[in-house]
Parts: sequence; C-alpha cells; structure tokens
Amino acid sequence: MNSLFIIAHAPLAHALRQCALHVFPDCADAVAALDVQPNVSPDETLAAARITMSQVGNAPGASGLLVLSDVFGATPCNVAQKLVDGTSSKLVCGVNLPMLLRTLSYRHETLDALVARAVTGGTQGVMQVNITAPQNQANRKFGNHDQDQHFHQQ
Repeated sequence: MNSLFIIAHAPLAHALRQCALHVFPDCADAVAALDVQPNVSPDETLAAARITMSQVGNAPGASGLLVLSDVFGATPCNVAQKLVDGTSSKLVCGVNLPMLLRTLSYRHETLDALVARAVTGGTQGVMQVNITAPQNQANRKFGNHDQDQHFHQQ
C-alpha cells in the first residue's frame, strides 16, 4: 500500500494527520507529517523531510509515497518538490481534509491512480453549501476526474 507524507505550514500538517487518524486509526504507520516552522531554514526543513520520508517510505507494506503539500510556491511545497525530485514519489499541492481522506480510502491503488484520487477528492470537497433543506438542493454534478461516478462519503 502507498504511504502519505504531509508537508505544510505549522501546525497544519500534524493537524491534518490527527484528523485523518480520527477517521482511519489503523493508518498511523502510513501517514507522516512535517510542520514547516517559520524560523527554520528551507535546507533544515529539507533535511528533516528526507529523514521522515525514509521512515514512512520504508514502513512495512509501503509500495509508494504520495507527498501532499499545502500552498504551491510556498516553502513547504518548494521543500516537497526537492524531496520528490529524482524519486518515484508523487507530489500534490493544495492539501485539504477531503483530499487526505480520499487518498487514505484508496491508498491500495497505484500511485498514479492515487494522485488522480487526491485531486478529485480535494476539488470535490470544496463547495458552497446552501442554507436550505438537503432535498431542495440540486444534485452535485461530478466531473470525469474520478473513475467511480458515485458519491463518496468524505
């Protein structure tokens, strides 16, 4: 199964991991987090990320590694880009809880399929909510990003 590594501005990475483990408590060994502190240099952060990556990537049963980062172009993402460069790991930016839960639900799939699931979960998890009864809301149309055309509980 694939492992996940969240790299985000402090305290988001560990907060997302804790939320994910609330839903999937059996995935503790498969989800790592690194909070990027404002007073730590990118080089120090990269060194810490490499250590964490080797730990989660070598976990029992780990077949691939998906790195999730928060904001494209920010330090966590820049560190993550350097981290996955030259490896078979993949990076997706814009991490949110629906994305994380989707990736945990499908972490047995190939790494490329997991990337597609992550992007779909992240985008489908963002929506405006009307203040009306659910039966009066229009059904949400899903794009063709997700192979399964049915509603997923996040």
